[in-house]
Amino acid sequence: MNPSRTKLTWLLIAIVGFLTLCPVAMLLAGSFSQGLTAFGKLTYMKYVAAYTDPALLGVLFNTVVFVLGSSLLATVLALFLAYLNTRTDIPFKPLFTVLSIVPMMIPHVLFSVSWALLLNPSNGMLNSFLKDVLGLQHAPFNIYSLSGMVLVEGLLNMPIAYLIIAPALSSFDIALEESSRVFGAGVWRTLVRVTLPVLRPAILAAFVLGIVRSLASYAVPRVLGTPGRVDVLATYLFQMISTGFAPDYGRAAALGMSVLAASIGLIVLYRALTADSGKFVTVAGRGFRPAIIELKRAKGPLFCVVALLSLIMAVLPVLVLLYTSLVPYAMVPSAHAFSLMSWKHWAEVLEDPVSLLALRNSVFLGVVGATLGVLLSIFVAYVIVKVRTRASGLLESLSFLSFAFPGIVIGIGYMWFFVQTPLYATLSALLLAYIATYLPYGVRPLASAFVQLHSHLEESSLVCGASGLTTLRRIIVPLLIPGIVSAWILMATMFLRELTVSVVLSRPGSEVLAVQILNFADDGLWGKLSALGIVMILISTGLVLLASLAGKKFRALQIAH
Repeated sequence: MNPSRTKLTWLLIAIVGFLTLCPVAMLLAGSFSQGLTAFGKLTYMKYVAAYTDPALLGVLFNTVVFVLGSSLLATVLALFLAYLNTRTDIPFKPLFTVLSIVPMMIPHVLFSVSWALLLNPSNGMLNSFLKDVLGLQHAPFNIYSLSGMVLVEGLLNMPIAYLIIAPALSSFDIALEESSRVFGAGVWRTLVRVTLPVLRPAILAAFVLGIVRSLASYAVPRVLGTPGRVDVLATYLFQMISTGFAPDYGRAAALGMSVLAASIGLIVLYRALTADSGKFVTVAGRGFRPAIIELKRAKGPLFCVVALLSLIMAVLPVLVLLYTSLVPYAMVPSAHAFSLMSWKHWAEVLEDPVSLLALRNSVFLGVVGATLGVLLSIFVAYVIVKVRTRASGLLESLSFLSFAFPGIVIGIGYMWFFVQTPLYATLSALLLAYIATYLPYGVRPLASAFVQLHSHLEESSLVCGASGLTTLRRIIVPLLIPGIVSAWILMATMFLRELTVSVVLSRPGSEVLAVQILNFADDGLWGKLSALGIVMILISTGLVLLASLAGKKFRALQIAH
């Protein structure tokens, strides 16, 4: 093996290992320590205190219901939408396909807030409208409940499940279902006995990944659960480190170890399910023919259902935020409300020094963090794809480990680390934590891009005397532009909207947009919150457009030369 490749592989293992294993090691050490200021004085009492708390049983029950309920809802919705979008003649399929994944681009805290504005029991716009129209004494819906949390988290996780299930459905051979019907099976029996069993790996993978994401979720439980006093593990852990005169980081670390172990186990299960999907291949040669199922009389009703779901998931949250940012207080849309619209909340936000600082910090972390993250991802993806050794396999495992990191838990781990260093309460701490947590979002698209590059291109450059770095810069990177742009967009948008790690690590001077929006929600400043949220969405959209244009421009220059 090339010695330079060996050195590069082990250097990357050291870097990625530090980023991913360091917080885990510190979390473990912290769980046996008396406190941040007494680090190293070992004790097992933090575990005793954490697991004998009488409130833990209720928190665990809420967490199980929240996680399983939202994952089931996300998987069922994704299966329903994916089937209609890929297998039927429902109108406007391209539009519905795009709208099905749009919620991925809306920050979770803003999505949660939009539902709070609609369905909170005191002055939610939809609740107020229904009370006036139906003459009700009490609000018909309460989003500040466990069922409300399940609904919103399920809608947020649906796009991820959709992206897993839709490809499996689009490559499903209709001949299997036709054979079942020829032998007398009805539509439902064919669905249960043929279609769903073949799709089982994709469905289970979507469900398991939904569990992982729900277990790590903080925005929905904080915005919707805290006002209703419905605690799950994420909010329960945060309360340990944020309330009282002496936050108990050791007890939070002890409980966090169990959450982390569960998440890692679920990710291992997810990867096993996706690895075994080859056993369920139904498209193997020329005999495959995609088929479109005619909905006939059901086309109209199903179109209305999908249109309503798309409106709820993609359009309504943004419209609610925009409307709330322009009215003086939360109120039902009416002629009077429209007459009171102004830019008052926008002016207050843009003149607020803390909001402006959070805006600058988030843009810095989005641009600089994504650039550094993509640079590291290029080398990691190169070694994973092009260097086939045990060491590269170790690097791959380390780079994807952070998929299993619940933000609150790993934030506590980083807290134990950074408090021992000068990096504590700085943007550099957030930068390192962001890159570590979201490294897989950079490595995945770049690994896919490297797979498509033949090794002969690199070998020819090396034979002609170019060094490894020169080959990477002059030959490989220009051909990777689409993958680089995708990775940069993913990381930049994730960094810009990041909440779960930030809420633990950010301090005065290092505030970010998501944390400032959460502070506005805690204070009930819905107008300022909505204005700042729309600013966040506009910046995120702008970064995506700029990155896409820059990628096309660079690609065109390379082709011209």
